[in-house]
Amino acid sequence: MNDKLDRLIDQLELLVAHAAKLVPQPLAAPDWAGSVAFRYRKRSSGHATLEPVRHVGPITLDDLKEIDEQKAKVQRNTLQFVQGLPANNLLLTGARGTGKSSLIKACLNHYAAQGLRLIEVDKADLVDLPDIIEVVTDRPEKFLIFCDDLSFDEGEPGYKALKSILDGTVAATSANVLIYATSNRRHLLPEYMSENLTYTHTDDGEVHPGEGVEEKISLSERFGLWVSFYPFTQDEYLTIVAQWLQSFGVTGSGIAAARADALVFALERGSRSGRVAHQFARDYAGKNNLPA
Repeated sequence: MNDKLDRLIDQLELLVAHAAKLVPQPLAAPDWAGSVAFRYRKRSSGHATLEPVRHVGPITLDDLKEIDEQKAKVQRNTLQFVQGLPANNLLLTGARGTGKSSLIKACLNHYAAQGLRLIEVDKADLVDLPDIIEVVTDRPEKFLIFCDDLSFDEGEPGYKALKSILDGTVAATSANVLIYATSNRRHLLPEYMSENLTYTHTDDGEVHPGEGVEEKISLSERFGLWVSFYPFTQDEYLTIVAQWLQSFGVTGSGIAAARADALVFALERGSRSGRVAHQFARDYAGKNNLPA
């Protein structure tokens, strides 16, 4: 009888332990010394973690060419934040491949020694932003919550969550947290021609957007600083190609010889972006260093 009871107790203890693993636990702080960048990850079980990024990309501010005006704005805002001065949440929008995400990563590398840290969050997990902020709110470091390629479809829960965190809750956002996001859409939501019909005009010509348009504008408006990026001209593209080729050890004569190939490469890709320039430089430098 006692043996049966003991086995039953053991089975119950195993069942309780297994059930405990299925119950979502509060977000725990990671090893903050493990990295300067972290990823927020939620498992299918509901458990969420902040995972240290073991190998942060080494890109620097000097690596980014032909975006000097944008670089100055982002760097200034980030420096204000790091030094404990007032700074804004930041939305970087515009042409693809022009350096929006790279600029944020470069700022992280530049100011990491001064206590800047980055937490990357997918848009699907934005509903958990209050939990993330709760974990970092008493830390001495400054945290950028980074959401890359941010855009929403109608009714996505992350939209409302981000909107509330930016400027819509009773609780003030922690002073050591800013949200930096990149997007190809200025207002983060799809826009349709039919929405123009909702605009109204007064007798004196003043324009009033409809409620649907107001709703779409309201999220991007809550970012205190907008930085726009534009497609590169041919000369700007070639300047970026030359910079990346030089970083891969290609000499001046080799860079000059690569101009025609760089233009063909961009034509085939249908884009003269910084990303395409970097991809071409990697391809050109690699194949020209292969043994004959």
